[in-house]
Amino acid sequence: MGGGSDREQGLMAEDLKSRTGELGEAIEEGLVVLAICGGYQLLGNYYLTGDGKVIPGLGLMNIYTQAGEKRMIGNVAVEIDLDGKKYKLAGFENHAGKTYLNNVAPLGRVLSGYGNNGEDGLEGARYKNVFCSYLHGPLLPKNPELTDYLISAALKRRGLPHLLEPLDDSLEASAKKAILRRMRID
Repeated sequence: MGGGSDREQGLMAEDLKSRTGELGEAIEEGLVVLAICGGYQLLGNYYLTGDGKVIPGLGLMNIYTQAGEKRMIGNVAVEIDLDGKKYKLAGFENHAGKTYLNNVAPLGRVLSGYGNNGEDGLEGARYKNVFCSYLHGPLLPKNPELTDYLISAALKRRGLPHLLEPLDDSLEASAKKAILRRMRID
């Protein structure tokens, strides 16, 4: 799920409201969801715009977002845990929404950048196979560990073989390493 401006988010929320029950059931059954920026916000309870308008979310995650006064833009690095192994994700964030988690686990811990709100050191949210993040630019190609994890989880949910053949990720690893080095992260 991607995002858009406040207007488009409102339209999407209206359209998806009629399908919230089905989506919620699928999530409980292990549906793999990657929600970025506005898609992340939409899964929550609501988005409070800068002019005080409340855009209802789908209420599938106990989070809320409010418009901030400044955009949070730049490279970002996050440490996440996937099945007991720690990984560093690299991406680019560009959002004014400030998201707060209520009893929802974060996707990870911010090593550099703003993350959810620029205040609590957390980035994204995670529930079962739902992964939410403000990391754009481009999240999956820069982070093959997360990509492989999502593909494996989707295959496993379908009852298919989910152990992936290793690919040569040296180009992706090199690109991520360069970005992390620019942020002075080992």
